[in-house]
Amino acid sequence: MNTSAEIKIKPIQKDDFPAVKKIYQAGINTGIATFETLAPTWETWNKKFRTDSRLLAENNNSIIGWVALSPVSARQVYSGVCEVSLYVHPEHSGRGVGRALLRSIIAQSEKNKIWTLQAGIFPENKASIALHTSEGFREVGYREKIGKRDGVWHDNIFLERRSRLVI
Repeated sequence: MNTSAEIKIKPIQKDDFPAVKKIYQAGINTGIATFETLAPTWETWNKKFRTDSRLLAENNNSIIGWVALSPVSARQVYSGVCEVSLYVHPEHSGRGVGRALLRSIIAQSEKNKIWTLQAGIFPENKASIALHTSEGFREVGYREKIGKRDGVWHDNIFLERRSRLVI
């Protein structure tokens, strides 16, 4: 793959989940993508993410990345606030896949009346922080020792992006 023009973005279907799960596990294995240590089952993953906000990136009929939004709260007042989860297959990182996915989910979120996107990113994940900030996210906090992974405390940089719905 040479350019992001070869990337197709489309909604995730249940049949796509084995590839999505494999990419998720590869991200988990880096140790700097999430506090999770094992990719979930379809049932767990399906309950977590909004059905109208799940996209995959495809190149040559292979799934090479995914992005999905999860509500931050069940309370009505926060109905337009979601957390971004974005993962790219390691063989395709640095090739515009993450950018294409993030831009697509931002557009999708605005169609779905989501006014705030947020992300908690490990400080060591510099590529993800750079991607998010280049697409309008801003750092709003630094969460020290917010969670443990494999018995080790980790910090998170808390980023958010406001939609033009509220600007």
